[in-house]
Amino acid sequence: MAFEGVYSVLPTAFSDSGELDEASLKQVVDLFISKGVNGLTALGVTGEVARLEDRERARVLEVVVTHAAGRVPIVAGTSAEGTRTCIAYSRQAKAIGASAVMVSPPRMAKLNSDAVVRHYRALADAVDIPIVVQDYPPISGFAMEPSLLARIASDVPSARTIKLEDPPTPLKTARILEQARGTTVQIFGGLGGVFLLEELMSGATGAMTGFAFPEILVRIVASFRAGRIDDAADLFYRTVPLMRFEFQDGIGMAIRKAVLHRRGALTSPATRAPAGAMDAATAQALDRVLAWVTSQKGLEWISV
Repeated sequence: MAFEGVYSVLPTAFSDSGELDEASLKQVVDLFISKGVNGLTALGVTGEVARLEDRERARVLEVVVTHAAGRVPIVAGTSAEGTRTCIAYSRQAKAIGASAVMVSPPRMAKLNSDAVVRHYRALADAVDIPIVVQDYPPISGFAMEPSLLARIASDVPSARTIKLEDPPTPLKTARILEQARGTTVQIFGGLGGVFLLEELMSGATGAMTGFAFPEILVRIVASFRAGRIDDAADLFYRTVPLMRFEFQDGIGMAIRKAVLHRRGALTSPATRAPAGAMDAATAQALDRVLAWVTSQKGLEWISV
């Protein structure tokens, strides 16, 4: 399976009371697909997966896979602290209909490179499904060197796609590709798209992130891959303020949900505790950046 383009990481929709909102989740799926994404990722970190019960994890994935109905492939987050649990989540994801799984290194004391490789190899041996290696040290607690990511790609053929979220991502993208010579590796930039242009220039295949305006990412990637690099750069530089504003530690998910609420996809912008919430000043700043970007000449197609 070739991974390229834009894979939008889905938020998990909740009602004001904190229950799963399946109708809104379907609306987000429809919105993202209508904007031209190449795939969707469910149960990611920004999908608040850590705040879901096991039965809710399964239900979210069932809703996404069923509603997408084959229109785009679905990647399911199946990270876990134990290899056995990760395998169980991955088997469940495959049974539900996911096209691939996204897995971070297991969080454990004194984790080392050999243990990480064994984790991915055991998963590949147990479940016949493509693996997206998520490199996000704040969550896994372990920073994977470019040489380790290249080694995983070489040793575990089903794990040759990387979701890179360890800045500086453009530099690390180039280093991974250098280390992996002879092995085909596909790298997705994450981090809200804030380094997308530079990641593409360094050899990334696209973006896998949860930005609330995926159509912007889609156009940037399409222009770049068509050789219209100046067009890609112009759009990136004019819209990166939106990406930067949304990608704020602590309140980024609340901002993203607020935008998707304004776009009519989410009935409620609710997050689950202990997630951060927007205050009045942040809401006013959001209004300003949205107004500035959407007022720019040639960007009238960006609508809230």
